[in-house]
This record gives sequence, C-alpha cells and structure tokens, in this order.
Amino acid sequence: MTETFELEAFLPYRLNRAAEFVALRFAAQYRARYQLTRPEWRTLAALGSSASPMTATEIGAHSSMHKTKVSRAVFSLEQRRWLKREEHGRDRRFEHLALTPAGQHAYGELTELASRYQAELLSMLGGENMEALSRGLVAVERAMKWRPE
Repeated sequence: MTETFELEAFLPYRLNRAAEFVALRFAAQYRARYQLTRPEWRTLAALGSSASPMTATEIGAHSSMHKTKVSRAVFSLEQRRWLKREEHGRDRRFEHLALTPAGQHAYGELTELASRYQAELLSMLGGENMEALSRGLVAVERAMKWRPE
C-alpha cells in the first residue's frame, strides 16, 4: 500500500508558506513607511549589515536573490541616494556598492522596525517556541548547506 502525499506535511511547502506569512507581515510595515519593495529591503539590509562594500553578485548570494532583482533594487536605492557605486580598481565589470549617509540612516530606522517586529513575533510565538523554531532552522540550514542539488 502506498502512502498518500500530504502537501500540508511536506516540509518545503510548510517552510515556504510560514516564511511567506512572516515576510509579508513585515513587508507591509516597511512598504507603508518607506515604500520599499522586498528586493530593495533585502539589498539595503545586506549592505547595512556588511562591514565593507559589496558587489551586486555578493548581495545576490547573501540574500538569495536573482541578479535582475538585485540590479533593479540597486538602481532604485541609488535613485533615492541611499546607495553609491564605486568602480572596482582594475576590473571595470565590477562595482562596489555601499550605503550613503542617508542610506545608513534609513537602514538604522529599518533595523529598529525589524527589532520591533522580531519582538512582536516573540510575543506571538512565545520564547520556547521561538527557540525551538530557531534550533530547527539551524538544523535545516546545516543539513542543506552541504548537500548537492
């Protein structure tokens, strides 16, 4: 007898759905306050959390975004004057991207918003569940990091 497939029990489906619920709720907050898209927020967060400038390729790898989404986000953040580009010394194909003072200020405000959202999630889930979820995610990340596709 073959087991029937239960989508609701399929781990990739459950992880994606839970991540989407959590991300959409936060996205509504930063969209309302700053009119940022998800790729713009993720690009800003990658640059803001980095100790040094990054390339678009590094941002894409850091945030698991496709290069076209990163490129559009970089362009948009540059239009806001939150991001600056600097040519890589000898290789003109690469640009180093960094936040401007205005971008750093926005990043600071957005991290405060993110911290409040994290506290809200902790309140909703409770400390024990949040810790269990964190341990589970660490286990998934470790297991999947070393597995070929």
